[in-house]
Amino acid sequence: MKKEVWFGLSIMAMVVIAAFVLLPPPSQMSNGHLGLLMLALVVVAIMLGFPTAFTLMGMGMVFAWIAYRSQNPSLAVQQTLDLMVQRTYSVMSNDVLISIPLFVFMGYLIERANLIEKLFKSLHLAAARVPGSLAVATIVTCAIFATATGIVGAVVTLMGLLALPAMLRAGYSVQLSAGAITAGGCLGILIPPSVMLIVYGATAGVSVVKLYAGAFFPGVMLATLYVVYVIVLAKWKPHLAPPMSEEDRRVPLPDFAEIVSTTISNKVLPGLMGAIKGKRNAAVPMRELVNHLVIAVLPALAVALIMGFIYFKVTAPLPPEVVEGVVAMGGDTVDAGTPERAESGGLSEPEEAGGLQVPPSETAASEPVAKVEAAAPTAAETPVPAATPAASAEAQERVPAPMSFWIALASCVVAMALFYAYFNFARLEIFKMLLGSFFPLAMMIMAVLGTIVFGLATPTEAAAMGSLGGIVLAAAYRRLNMQVMRESVYLTAKTSAMVCWLFVGSSIFSAAFALLGGQEIINTWVLSMDMTPVQFMILAQVVIFLLGWPLEWTEIIVIFMPIFIPLLPHFGIDPLFFGLLVALNLQTAFLSPPVAMAAFYLKGVSPPHVTLNQIFAGMLPFMAIQVLAIFLLYQFPAIGMWLPEMLYK
Repeated sequence: MKKEVWFGLSIMAMVVIAAFVLLPPPSQMSNGHLGLLMLALVVVAIMLGFPTAFTLMGMGMVFAWIAYRSQNPSLAVQQTLDLMVQRTYSVMSNDVLISIPLFVFMGYLIERANLIEKLFKSLHLAAARVPGSLAVATIVTCAIFATATGIVGAVVTLMGLLALPAMLRAGYSVQLSAGAITAGGCLGILIPPSVMLIVYGATAGVSVVKLYAGAFFPGVMLATLYVVYVIVLAKWKPHLAPPMSEEDRRVPLPDFAEIVSTTISNKVLPGLMGAIKGKRNAAVPMRELVNHLVIAVLPALAVALIMGFIYFKVTAPLPPEVVEGVVAMGGDTVDAGTPERAESGGLSEPEEAGGLQVPPSETAASEPVAKVEAAAPTAAETPVPAATPAASAEAQERVPAPMSFWIALASCVVAMALFYAYFNFARLEIFKMLLGSFFPLAMMIMAVLGTIVFGLATPTEAAAMGSLGGIVLAAAYRRLNMQVMRESVYLTAKTSAMVCWLFVGSSIFSAAFALLGGQEIINTWVLSMDMTPVQFMILAQVVIFLLGWPLEWTEIIVIFMPIFIPLLPHFGIDPLFFGLLVALNLQTAFLSPPVAMAAFYLKGVSPPHVTLNQIFAGMLPFMAIQVLAIFLLYQFPAIGMWLPEMLYK
């Protein structure tokens, strides 16, 4: 029998033994203990291979009937059926879940647009001089593609077919190659737009928009840590990731580039400008030269547009200060600059001078009030003064740009100068490859994510636009046909049905768990331990880390998050921050052996000599990096909380 089967059976045996040892005898069991028994039985049933959604529904219905029967046996069946209908309707009427099939449809379309091969090749050539360039390009490709699709199995499978043979041919270590593919492929469940964040938001009642904003930098941080680890390992042990040969780095040039680079200049801008205004290159069409010159100046134009937009933002004129009369409760109007107060309702308070109350005499109290009443007409009679042209012009003047803007502008100018100083025709060809693979995908992702984060669209609206973008990309790469659409729609319906029924089962299960009092027992037990917020956070993350071994992220969120969420207010923990930690931690659901699904996806497309133990060994360093990322996020919460706090004050 395989080791994985023994491991699963041992875990189930531990769960069953723990349930018998910790729970009281059947004669002394309360409803709350039945809730804990239900939780243990669900975990065992899922590990035996029963469908998660229907297991949750079945267990929830049976134990809800037990809970209702203990109160009113005659109405138990009717109340149980009513509970099922109400919970199903509440899930199906949740507007947030509409974005799930749209994002999934976008992912399946992009997967079938055959972008990943061009993306990997262009990134590989762009990072040719970086140590471990093939592994770095693999991680970046996986991160981008997984972000666009959100389907871990598809990304790991495609990259296993594309990148693993290339890395093995280049002499890369099997462990490093497998770890880079599996770790990079799992980034799609963290970096937005992510279906996992939608599921957590719907389960925990947290804004999906804030989750997307908060998960962006932690996801980028985790991908960066992966890349840094690969570069350091390749530099430290070059035999694990040999550098590319000169022959592999060579990029074939088109005819016009060969002519211009040999006769005028190897640099793009001097060569193209010299060819355009000179007569020495009659064999090169002018239209081709102009087209490539436009492509060459695109980075400079993009930087100029971005810095111009930032300049207009930071120097925008301040809103004009409108000074109007303050209308008192009695109807009188007093100018904002007048220190006296008008009487309201026949009551007047003594004025304050330097923080001390000065008792007014009768004459001193009556004269100022009389002057105010005589001088201040009613609000209806007071005309609103029109702004003078001088004041309007002064209000429209732009404020000076801060020094930080000029420093950033100077840095961009220096960076562009260095970029074009080393921008030869070989790099122009790589840039053209990136324009055809990387930038369309990145722009679509940033457009979808940007409209959500900046409040221009709801997640559902952005997902709809992302689906349209997926159709446009598939059509642009001539991959859009009836077969692709049929497969994408079928797989989307299949995945969406699974997620929705999972939510229904989770909702029924949570209701039954609460009816039995299982949540109350857990809350009482946790609070009786008198833990600090740090201790509770460590306990929760360790439990989630261990649950990632036998269970997938969907089961962890829908079953166990409703248990943790009610405890957060007692410890003063923000559910948004807790969700970001959980999202980082749930990477282990795909990387932790022996039930790591990413490893089995990769093993299915690997050469016969690549063993499962080698794949597991390659995943372990990346799991350690995940633990480091969780520690960094906990120590520096601003990594995840700064962007949502800045955008949604």
